[in-house]
Amino acid sequence: MTTPTAAHYLFLTTSTREPGHVGNTEWLARQAAAALPAGTPQTWHHLARMDLPPFVDQRHTSGTYAPPEGDMKTLLDATLAATHIVFVAPVYWYSIPSPLKTYLDHWSAWMRVPGLAFKEPMGAKTLALITTSGDRTKAQPMIDSVALCAQFLSMTWGGALWGKGGPPGAVQNDAQAVAAASRFLTAPAAA
Repeated sequence: MTTPTAAHYLFLTTSTREPGHVGNTEWLARQAAAALPAGTPQTWHHLARMDLPPFVDQRHTSGTYAPPEGDMKTLLDATLAATHIVFVAPVYWYSIPSPLKTYLDHWSAWMRVPGLAFKEPMGAKTLALITTSGDRTKAQPMIDSVALCAQFLSMTWGGALWGKGGPPGAVQNDAQAVAAASRFLTAPAAA
């Protein structure tokens, strides 16, 4: 698959909140997405609602992986089709939610599927993070982790948008985050 040239955003929501409830992080991400130019292609996947098998590390045994199937193939195809990947991830225990960790672990497999170009095309993409938590400093370890993932694959780091989370609707009262959302994806800053 060739790397697309027109902007196409892949939003991966990673909260494990019950279906039907939009959390603070997803609400903030939807504000950022609404500010994109009209007609900009967007794909949204809720990782917690997908069948993500545990990653089995066979890098040092067989060294290769079979092509993914089911929801993992859907995610691989969406990942390769996107020019911009946006992790929509609330802070869970100073880190990323487990569905996002599982998805990222599968990147190790995708780099080792015979005949699949994964690592090189990823270097042409932008990776960004939208997150919320009760305290910005407690989000920093997660932000650093995602930035390092971008660096490992030579992706452009699109930065992190943080908002004050907590109880439902809390981020809507964070005027600074709401204002930043309106320009985050159109003029991202690596902050």
